[in-house]
Amino acid sequence: MNGTERTRVPEWAFVALGSNLGDRRAALALARAHLAELPDTELVAESGVEETEPLGPVEQGPFLNQMVLLRTSLAPHRLLHHCRQIERDAGRVRRERWGPRTLDLDIVRFGERTVDTPELRLPHPELPNRPFWQSELDELAPHVV
Repeated sequence: MNGTERTRVPEWAFVALGSNLGDRRAALALARAHLAELPDTELVAESGVEETEPLGPVEQGPFLNQMVLLRTSLAPHRLLHHCRQIERDAGRVRRERWGPRTLDLDIVRFGERTVDTPELRLPHPELPNRPFWQSELDELAPHVV
């Protein structure tokens, strides 16, 4: 699949935002603004922001987390490409797995799709291990019409 493909009809995408370095609130705001500007995409709703303890083996500070609901005609891999560019624009450098980051964007769900490629797995494989994601999905669910 090339990165320019679009879906035939707009689909619902849930994207998790997280930050634990620098101005965490500003990083989330930057991500929301950039996601809202993506082509063929509408930012429909956003969950509340919550602070969570980091997961994984690396010592680091707490995260601010939030989830947004997008209605998009971008294909999943194209949306992932944009998410990674937004992370880079926020100063993220991928050094170590589970390490601290200025901004982390994860596509948690994309419609009813299942994707399993080296770059992208949907639904996100960590969904069962992150109860805050489930509560954010529940908060956004009423906006899916």
